[in-house]
Amino acid sequence: MDCSKMPLEEFEAKYPNEHRPRICLELSEDWARGKIKMPAAKRAILDSHAAAKEIKDSQYSALCHAIGHGGATVHVETHAIGLPMYELTALVLKYGKNDFSKPVIDKVNYYYDHLLYWQENTDKLKLEWADFLLDDTRSNKEKLLGEKRKLKLQD
Repeated sequence: MDCSKMPLEEFEAKYPNEHRPRICLELSEDWARGKIKMPAAKRAILDSHAAAKEIKDSQYSALCHAIGHGGATVHVETHAIGLPMYELTALVLKYGKNDFSKPVIDKVNYYYDHLLYWQENTDKLKLEWADFLLDDTRSNKEKLLGEKRKLKLQD
């Protein structure tokens, strides 16, 4: 979710009266910390995606989707790929087909640096996490579904 902050800042600079993406991140953070239950955060995540569909601006719509996926990583980690996919799409839309390369490479490096930072520091920061996020015995439902689909394709 940390990487969702920059797209939120960019989004709010253009749409300061559209609060659904910010609420999405705030409630997703509260959910990750065990302060609220899933239904409120899920509604806020879906509302961020709804805002994306309502905005008639492809670049900022993509940022809204990126933020929604950033919040949804609390629910299922495979949603994490949505944040860079949509944010990188927003960069391509912003800079155009001839000038997107450097900003996209810079953003990918930013993601990489953040992953390294969190890999190194997550445990050191002693952050409070919801119990379900700390339970390594819980199976990844999307991973299981993907494995099931692979087996069906092999049959």
